Amino acid sequence: ETSLKMGKYQLVDIEEKESTRNPAPPFTTSTLQQEASRKIGSSVKQTMLTAQQLYEGNVGNIPGHTGGLITYMRTDAVNLSTLATSMAKKVIEHEYGKEYSLEYPRKYATKSKGAQEAHEAIRPVNLALKPSDIKPYVDNYQYKLYELIWKRTLATQMTPAKVANTIYKIEAGKNKECEFQTKGQRIIFPGFMKAYTEGSDNPESAL
Repeated sequence: ETSLKMGKYQLVDIEEKESTRNPAPPFTTSTLQQEASRKIGSSVKQTMLTAQQLYEGNVGNIPGHTGGLITYMRTDAVNLSTLATSMAKKVIEHEYGKEYSLEYPRKYATKSKGAQEAHEAIRPVNLALKPSDIKPYVDNYQYKLYELIWKRTLATQMTPAKVANTIYKIEAGKNKECEFQTKGQRIIFPGFMKAYTEGSDNPESAL
C-alpha cells in the first residue's frame, strides 16, 4: 500500500476487441411473460389477459384496422412467417434506415420437441401498425404489451449490434510492480438495440 502511494499510476496499454451481438428470438408465451414482468411490471395473469384482448381485437376502433392486433398468444414456436419478415424489413427501413435491415431474413428454429410449429411466434398481425398508431384507442396495459411485442419482432430482423470490449492496463507502485486492469464496453453500432434490448430499453445498460 505504501508503495502504491509513492509511485505514479500510468496507463500503459489499451486493448480493444470488437464483438457482435444478435437479438433474442421472437416471443413465445413464456418469454413474453418474463419480459412483460421485467419491463412493464405485469403479472402472468395480467399479461395473458391483455394478450388475449390484443389477439381478439378487443380494443377501441382503430382507424383502418379490424380484427386482432397480435397472433395467437399461446405458442412455444419462435418462427416467423415470410410475410412477417418481409413486413418487418419494410418497417425497419422506414423507421430506422436501411443500415438497420438485413439482406436476408434471420430465421429462428424451435428446439423443444412437440413445439406447436403450426403457430408462429407472438408478433403483431400488421407490423406497419405502430404502437403510436394504436395508443389513443387502447388502455395502458394493451399499449405497453403491444409496444413490447412490436419492438421485439422488429429487433429479430435487424442487424447485429457492434460492441467494443476495452481493457485498460494501469501500472502503479514505486517500482511499477503493480498492475491494475479495468474493463469497459461501448456501442460502436447499436443495430437491433436501437429497437429493443432484453430487460431494459437503454442499450448502454444492457452492456
